[in-house]
Amino acid sequence: MAVSHAPEKPALQRTRGRLDRLGDPALKAITFGAAALAVLVLVLIAYELATGSDLAFRKFGLHFLVSQTWDTIHNQFGALSLIFGTAVTAVLAILIATPLAIAIALFLTELAPKPVRALLGALVEMLAAIPSVILGLWGILVLGPFVQNQLEPVLGSTLGFLPFFRGQHSPTGILTAVLVLTIMVVPIVASVTRELFTTAPLELREGALALGATRWEMVRGVLLPAARPGIFAAVALGFGRAVGEAMAVLMVIGGTTGIHLSLFGHSDTLAARIAGQYNGASTNLQTSSLVYLAAILLVISLVVNIGAQLLIKPIDTRPRRRRIAVDRAFETQGLSAD
Repeated sequence: MAVSHAPEKPALQRTRGRLDRLGDPALKAITFGAAALAVLVLVLIAYELATGSDLAFRKFGLHFLVSQTWDTIHNQFGALSLIFGTAVTAVLAILIATPLAIAIALFLTELAPKPVRALLGALVEMLAAIPSVILGLWGILVLGPFVQNQLEPVLGSTLGFLPFFRGQHSPTGILTAVLVLTIMVVPIVASVTRELFTTAPLELREGALALGATRWEMVRGVLLPAARPGIFAAVALGFGRAVGEAMAVLMVIGGTTGIHLSLFGHSDTLAARIAGQYNGASTNLQTSSLVYLAAILLVISLVVNIGAQLLIKPIDTRPRRRRIAVDRAFETQGLSAD
């Protein structure tokens, strides 16, 4: 009986051409160039700010950072009250916006029905796309009168024993600026946090629920710890937006210098002062002082981002360290953790 043999297949031909061999080096060169370009832009920005603020730095030195004076007539300038206004408005906005953003993200990922989830998610992202000038105008026309006539009287009557809620009621001031910044920060933090919750391992959530955990226990014990590093990064991103916002804050904060504890009073920020006076600066020293403010703002942004990275790094490496510790404990007993 003859046995038929299947025809032998020809050896695989090499299909990689000369251009294909250039793919890896080209990809490496392009990506390295993009990263180097980002670093170069940052270096050039820092260089321009350093040269532009040289006149003010030589005249005022580091005393510029501790002086509250901003006198355009006598050419005396200081940044302390502006730094204070920037820190107060940004920190308070983040403190209010972060729990709201996390709650929105949890509702959209865990509780909301699918049709509602899609609609609310689109609206939240659309809120982030509203120009800051429109939010500032809304703050003047709508939010400011509400703060003056409803919110500040309530806060003054209930919490007036605290120095933060004393003073004359006004449609503009620190409180109005904080609320406007909160509205601008919430969609940024909520969108990033929502993506983090969506990409959390499904088996961990289902495993926790299968073991009898309630939905709140699953969120507290599984979802939030898994997303914690990303939440820190989202908060840092939102803080950078709050620190650098200019036009909306300029329209509602009042534009006066001075340090005071009352949230009802007027103040100013670094970004708002730069936006409000740079084009109308009357002397070279004033222009240089405004660039000095921009340099301070850049340093604050860098410090915040570096600090966020330092906070995130231990959290990222904690599961790996825990795994190493478990492996070592098993090895001492002559067992395997696998």
